[in-house]
Amino acid sequence: MTTPSGLSLKKIYSGKVRDLYEIDDKRMLMVASDRLSAFDVILDEPIPEKGKILTSISNFWFEKLQGLVPNHFTGDRVEDVVSAEELPLVQGRAVVAKRLKPVAVEAIVRGYIVGSGWKEYQSKGTVCGIPLPVGLREAAKLAQPIFTPSTKAAVGDHDENISYEQCEAIIGTELAAKVRDTSIALYSAAVEYAATRGIIIADTKFEFGLDEEGTLILMDEALTPDSSRFWPADSYREGSNPPSFDKQFVRDWLESTGWNKQPPAPAVPADVAQKTADKYREALTRLTAE
Repeated sequence: MTTPSGLSLKKIYSGKVRDLYEIDDKRMLMVASDRLSAFDVILDEPIPEKGKILTSISNFWFEKLQGLVPNHFTGDRVEDVVSAEELPLVQGRAVVAKRLKPVAVEAIVRGYIVGSGWKEYQSKGTVCGIPLPVGLREAAKLAQPIFTPSTKAAVGDHDENISYEQCEAIIGTELAAKVRDTSIALYSAAVEYAATRGIIIADTKFEFGLDEEGTLILMDEALTPDSSRFWPADSYREGSNPPSFDKQFVRDWLESTGWNKQPPAPAVPADVAQKTADKYREALTRLTAE
């Protein structure tokens, strides 16, 4: 399933993965599709059951971390806002969420040096402009998690890393500090729990919104394989990038094709799509023991 068709609710937004439908002026239905975005390009081939897996993982974390920051749940059930005939279209992949004013940056927290951060460190000794100690190796654990915000790009555009000062310029000094501190607290709590399940969370991305009172609300998704880098703790070795429970599997396949990372993406073989789905499901099973 790529996206539900036949819903009578009005669609108000279609993102890389999630589609939003209007319920009323306070609430919306957030539906996670099976679409996968890699290198900011949406692939034509869906990942089987991905939307349901992402929803289960996000719901788990939203509940677990609700003591640290309010989340976007309204308390309403999907079956209360969708007709019985339409419920099968969204069952297991939808939540009723508050309509919020999005905070205009993506909140990224890094606990390990890997990916684009590793590339920057190799050339400049920094990650998103933050100086780091010399002599770090790939996938090294940082002494403290660092907050490295990025712009929130439109679908099809690339997010860009920005400095903390740029973040302050975009959303204001007070809100930037609140987003930074909340993000690091969420990441640290999640890292501590995931460690008990044999998972290292190398980095993650949070999205926040503001309600009518200006309260900071965690929204969209939380600590999923789409927004995070999960490593199996038993295969972690400093000096190399461990195999991960996320879309890195399909990203690695795409890289191997010589694709220039401009749309359209190469057609993903069924076995690669299925193995990607298996990675996502393993993350769910490990985290929740379901």
